[in-house]
Amino acid sequence: MMLHPATVHFAIVLPVVATTLGIAYMISRKEIMSKIAARATLIAAIAMIAVWYTGDHAGPLIYKFLSPEGQHELLEHKELGLYLAIAMGIIALLQIAGCRLKKFGLEALAIILLIGAMFTTFLQGKHGGEIVYDYGKPFEVHQITKYINNSDDLDMADDVDAAVNLIKNKITDISKKTPIKIQGEAKK
Repeated sequence: MMLHPATVHFAIVLPVVATTLGIAYMISRKEIMSKIAARATLIAAIAMIAVWYTGDHAGPLIYKFLSPEGQHELLEHKELGLYLAIAMGIIALLQIAGCRLKKFGLEALAIILLIGAMFTTFLQGKHGGEIVYDYGKPFEVHQITKYINNSDDLDMADDVDAAVNLIKNKITDISKKTPIKIQGEAKK
C-alpha cells in the first residue's frame, strides 16, 4: 500500500503552522511562543522526512506507468523532496538551538529559512500534483495511448465501431489492472 498520497498533505500544512507560530513568536517574543514554535518546526521536519521516505518507496511503484516526461518529473520531485527533508531537519535544529540558548537571532534565522522552505514545499506540492493529474490520470492515459499507437488489433478492426469497442475494452482492462499492478509492486 502506498502511504505517500495519504501523508503528503501533512508535509504541506505543518510548515505553514510552524511558520505562523514562528512569526507569532517573533512578534510577541514570549518564551512560551518560542518553545511552541520550535516544537511545531520539529514536528514539521519529522513529517517532511516521513513523507520523503514514503515517497521514496512509492516512486518506483509508479515510475514505469508514467510517460517519459512524467518519469523525469518524478525524479525531480524525489530530489527536491530529499532537499526539503534535509533543510527542514536543519531548520528545526537551528530553531531548537535558538530556543534553548535563548538566542533570538538564531531563532529569527530559522524562521526566515522556514518561510523559504514553506514556499518551496508549495512548489513541491505543485510538482506532485502534476505527476498525478498531468502525467498519471492515474497512470492509465499513457498505457491507453501506447495501446492505440502500437495495437495490431486496431489495425485489423472492421470499422470504427469495432475499433471504439476495442479501445473501450482496453480502457476497462487498464483501469482494473493498474491498481492491482501497483499494489503487486508494493508487496515485492
